[in-house]
Amino acid sequence: MGDFILIVIDLLAAVSMFLLGLSFYKSNGKAADFLSGYNMKTTKERLKFDEKEVCREYGRFIMLMAVPFIPGAVIDYFAPLIGCGIAWGVWFIMLIILIVKRAKKESGIK
Repeated sequence: MGDFILIVIDLLAAVSMFLLGLSFYKSNGKAADFLSGYNMKTTKERLKFDEKEVCREYGRFIMLMAVPFIPGAVIDYFAPLIGCGIAWGVWFIMLIILIVKRAKKESGIK
């Protein structure tokens, strides 16, 4: 039973990350308000960004962040908890990459 729960957790994480990313991707820039710190920018600062492209870029990356949970579910079928741990570890690394990428983009560093 515990093995099944881990597989469900992996699949729920994959589906929720994919749907969140898809929502950003298809928002036509309206999801920019949900990016931390972005909603605190002045109107003048916001004009520097193409909100539609920003949402599409982050949406693609968030959908990509769903991928580790699929092999994680398969691994959990054979070795419970290992797949879930690996998936969350990879997801955390991807989150750090996203944060660094965003910080560089907003500060103008290439």
